[in-house]
Amino acid sequence: MRDVLDELTKRWEAGESVGLGTVVATFRSAPRQPGAAMLVTQDGEAVGSVSGGCVEGAVYEEGTGVLDSGEPVLRRYGVSDDDAFAVGLTCGGILDIFVEKVDRETFPELDEVAASVRAEEPVAVATVLEHPEESKIGTRLLIWRERVRGSLGAERVDDAVVDDARGMLASGRSGVIEYGPEGQRRGEGMRVFVNSFEPPPRMLVFGAIDFAAAMARMGGFLGYRVTVCDARPVFATTSRFPGVDEVVVDWPHRYLANESEAGRIDERTAIMVLTHDPKFDVPVLKQALALDVGYVGAMGSRRTHEDRLQRLREEGVTEEQLAELCSPIGLDLGARTPEETAVSIAAELTALRWGGRGVRLAELDGPIHHHS
Repeated sequence: MRDVLDELTKRWEAGESVGLGTVVATFRSAPRQPGAAMLVTQDGEAVGSVSGGCVEGAVYEEGTGVLDSGEPVLRRYGVSDDDAFAVGLTCGGILDIFVEKVDRETFPELDEVAASVRAEEPVAVATVLEHPEESKIGTRLLIWRERVRGSLGAERVDDAVVDDARGMLASGRSGVIEYGPEGQRRGEGMRVFVNSFEPPPRMLVFGAIDFAAAMARMGGFLGYRVTVCDARPVFATTSRFPGVDEVVVDWPHRYLANESEAGRIDERTAIMVLTHDPKFDVPVLKQALALDVGYVGAMGSRRTHEDRLQRLREEGVTEEQLAELCSPIGLDLGARTPEETAVSIAAELTALRWGGRGVRLAELDGPIHHHS
């Protein structure tokens, strides 16, 4: 829902009703992840995407129907055994999509959710997809780290969903959890979709060089909140890095230590060290490799890499920590320009996140998409 939240909120504030289709579960090579959404407005406009084009027409029709009936529906779309070009995904994937009517009456808390998302306050929306009592379908529970709003009908249910949703929110995952009708764990009969709205992950780019500018643009494209940091004020300027979320003049290791102490570094954080200078590289890499982050990469030649490893060992960095360092940074794409290099780094980051191997898909068999 994040990708259509602005339009959804605008329509909600204007008192309009929309049909909201949300991907709640995926199987095999589905093109969109849980949480992807599409709006169908009262004036016939479609906003967003749930499949990259495969089933948008069918979801549009469901959205129109939900606007008329007010009754939510859960639909599964996949390849038809009889006709591979029937309504479904010719890529072989399967999507479960929940379509519901959203307006001030059906979702009175939407403004509070939108405010939290914009303020980068983690919030999860738990929605009942299936239940023996049809009246429970579509009910919601809003979960923050320290508070909740709403109810799914019973205290036991709420306690179980809140506990699970907070775990999913902490890891930034959205998906379906199944319970018994009264909240029994490992039960059957009630399915709940938890849509996690965690703040965007951070990308810290150390070294205000031309490669950093390309990497910062790529990071923004991938959905990261990007910070460029360099101790040299002549290079670390907003004019050299337009559109970057933050440009900081500070010694990299000192900035990273302060951010870590403030609790602003987590397991989703990606750290790129592009300075090529040991007096910058070694202290910040020593600091980074001691943290629980998603990615640490450093740019440089093979000779620079070997020299850097030796310096880090002399600083007490363990072999286990060094094994987490992506250096030389990026995948072997033959990249030469800053932009091509940014693509190779982004490719490595993506491969590590999802368990890919970084080889040509044409040379492989089996599923295209990996699951973390």
